[in-house]
Amino acid sequence: MTNAMRQQAAPLAPRSIATPIEARQLADGLMKVMNDLLAIIEQETALVRAGNIREAIKLEPPKADISKRYITMITLLKLSQNYLASTTPDLLQALRKHHDVFRAMLQVNLTVLATAHAVSEGIVRGVNAEVQRRNAPQTYTAAGRQAQPA
Repeated sequence: MTNAMRQQAAPLAPRSIATPIEARQLADGLMKVMNDLLAIIEQETALVRAGNIREAIKLEPPKADISKRYITMITLLKLSQNYLASTTPDLLQALRKHHDVFRAMLQVNLTVLATAHAVSEGIVRGVNAEVQRRNAPQTYTAAGRQAQPA
């Protein structure tokens, strides 16, 4: 692998912001990414609640892409936190509030997914128990009675 190929393959490391304009762009970008992610998660939650698991699975690629952008933006925010706190504390506070709402909505999604998982696991266990019961050998005891499975 040549040096040029390595440079293309490695993503650029985010750098800390240095101007109020960059701070505003970061805040706007992060809020947009959180809103985009919430929109797709709300859509996924609605599909799972309705039992449309296959449709919900189709949302995975765009959700993964938006999640990557979110992680990049959060990394940049962490690198720039000191600058934001000293120059634009109102903006930082607004980001924190927006992020709190974002986390609460994610928690709702996780609860729905956990419930769907528990329900589907119960169904699978029930089907498995019934299949095992039907596949149990039909044997008889020495007295000619049907043997009960152990």
